[in-house]
Amino acid sequence: MLLCLTANHRNASFEILEKLSIGAPQAAGILVNDGDSVSGAVVLATCNRFEAYLEIDEPLTSATAVAVENSVRVISAASGIDPAALLSAVTVLSGNAVAQHLFAVSSGLESVIVGEDEISGQVRRALERARAAGTTSSGLERLFQKAANTSREVKNQTAIGGAGRSLVRLGLELASSRIADWSRTRVLIVGTGQYAATTVAALRDRGAEDVTVFSPSGRAARFALRLGLTASVDLIAALAAADVVITCTTSAAPVVTAAQLSPLPSAGTQRRIVIDLGLPRNVHPDVATVPGTELLDLETISLHAPLEELTATTDARALVVNAATEFAATTAEHQLAPSVVALRTHVFGLLDAEIERARARGDADGRIEAALRHLAGVLLHTPSVRARELARAGEGDAFSAAVTSLFGVEAPRVATCPASVLPEERLA
Repeated sequence: MLLCLTANHRNASFEILEKLSIGAPQAAGILVNDGDSVSGAVVLATCNRFEAYLEIDEPLTSATAVAVENSVRVISAASGIDPAALLSAVTVLSGNAVAQHLFAVSSGLESVIVGEDEISGQVRRALERARAAGTTSSGLERLFQKAANTSREVKNQTAIGGAGRSLVRLGLELASSRIADWSRTRVLIVGTGQYAATTVAALRDRGAEDVTVFSPSGRAARFALRLGLTASVDLIAALAAADVVITCTTSAAPVVTAAQLSPLPSAGTQRRIVIDLGLPRNVHPDVATVPGTELLDLETISLHAPLEELTATTDARALVVNAATEFAATTAEHQLAPSVVALRTHVFGLLDAEIERARARGDADGRIEAALRHLAGVLLHTPSVRARELARAGEGDAFSAAVTSLFGVEAPRVATCPASVLPEERLA
């Protein structure tokens, strides 16, 4: 599990940050070499920022508290800061929040001057020092490599096409004035194009949980799997079930029309909002005539904020959130890999035994062996795909338990962060 202890110019005094910049870097070696649960540590300390990224071996909440307590003790001793003062100055992040925070830091979004270039180099050098000292770990290596990639993407992409990405958030801001609770709102995204991933990130920022995707080109299943959404192959049914419809496809003709939408009761409080981000338009203008339906198209959205007023900071944060989501999904797959390997090893062991029997019975031309190998590959394909789906859905334990129950095969567990751990908590 990943942890981060962070303090910066917003929540810590200059005196504390200065002491941390001098003494805290040496704490990484102590934490890894003398600690029972810390397998990796990377420390970044500057005059206005302190970051300690840790990988601990246990997924339990109690282990988090112990790791934080030990880390504060070691860091306070190395920097000459009273432990209580250090506790009051740091914020503790865990699980997926660690990735999003580091990606924002390395992209300059948390700096005194937003967008500064120097911080990405400082993050890179912090990892290099950890490598030289032997305190990094496989999880931290993946985290920092992804942070470097995200930083480059932010620098390369936020100045190009930034207005388009901001239109997504502006459209949702306009819709928010009509929506009381995004967590109870059923959202349908039509399309898997350039705006779709950013739309998902923006929706999750607002607390949306029930998100379905439909693709006119048939890419919904793959897109949904990557971002942990629900895929639909029936547009009419999906439209009927949605409170908010967001279209963002490259279709040359409208994909949503009034004929596809059922009227809502005129006397009721239910309202359907359709946000058309397509250019050319994805939604026929006659949708606005359907009772209970409100259409927000690009023209309407742009009237509320001219494109030149949309900020690059919003664009950059959208990229960071998307990168953190993908990192979490990739990490979940990595954590389930031992179970997949154990299953394949078990099957290949049985396969080798059967091939030996076939050879002993006269399989001179190898046709039986070829057939057996093909059958094994076919049988393993679906479990391998299902493992990836379950991992990205946060249900990897179900796959591991099934492998153990059905085949008696147990794989070494890789520590995960429980969903119940708050993404951010202040210790006092």
